[in-house]
Formats: sequence, C-alpha cells, structure tokens
Amino acid sequence: MDNQLKVNCQKERLRDVRVFVEKHLKKHGVPEVEVGKMVLAVDEVCANLMIHSHKCDPQKHIGIKINVKHGKEVVFDISDYGVGFNFCHYKEPSIDDIIKQKKKGGVGLILVKRIMDHMEFIRKHNRNVYRLVKRLQAA
Repeated sequence: MDNQLKVNCQKERLRDVRVFVEKHLKKHGVPEVEVGKMVLAVDEVCANLMIHSHKCDPQKHIGIKINVKHGKEVVFDISDYGVGFNFCHYKEPSIDDIIKQKKKGGVGLILVKRIMDHMEFIRKHNRNVYRLVKRLQAA
C-alpha cells in the first residue's frame, strides 16, 4: 500500500519519513503550508521514538500509515513495539523554563500539539500507536 512506510530506527531514515509524508499529502492536494506543518509534526514524533524509545537501534522499526479522509482530515498512525510514551499526558514546560535551563531540546512535542488538532496514544498487544489527526480547511 502506498500509504504505509516502515523504517528502521536510524536517524538517517527520518529523511525517508519526511519525503513519504510530503509526497502522500501532496498527492491528495493538501495545501503546501499544511504539508510542511504535518511533515514537521510526524518527523518529531518519529525522531522521539527512534532516539528515546529505541536508542537508534537499526534492528528496531517504526511504521507510519497515512489516511486522508475525504479531503477533510488526515490521520497519521505511527506505530512501534518500544517503550510506550503516552504523549497525551505530556506536561508542556514553559518556554521561559526551557530558555533558563538552556536546554537544547524540549520543544518538539510542544510544536506537535500546536500543529495537530488531536493526539491519541493507543497501547494494544505490546504495540504502541501514536495517532495524530489534522483537520483540513475547506478551500
């Protein structure tokens, strides 16, 4: 199926993820600005899984499935069998705290939450699904 991609957990594969998401969304006529935002959000979730859940182990994989529903919304299911992290319970730090602590990271999930309209974490049979939903505006 052309709406699914499976990649091993190496950071170099994030480029493949970005290209896959961009091509699929453009094929469905999603506006360029929205494509860029969604690519960023999916890239961030995938990077977090690769780095934090799988320690960049090339023997581990994540899957991405995209479903564009009647041109009204896009649903991304990002799945793995790693250590689950319920990003719906993520407590957003203040930007001031991040700056004061001179952290290099910490803003990725903030961006994802602002870009997407709905986020859901599903754990079933040792499998994690990170669902991201973005509603599309009528043209």
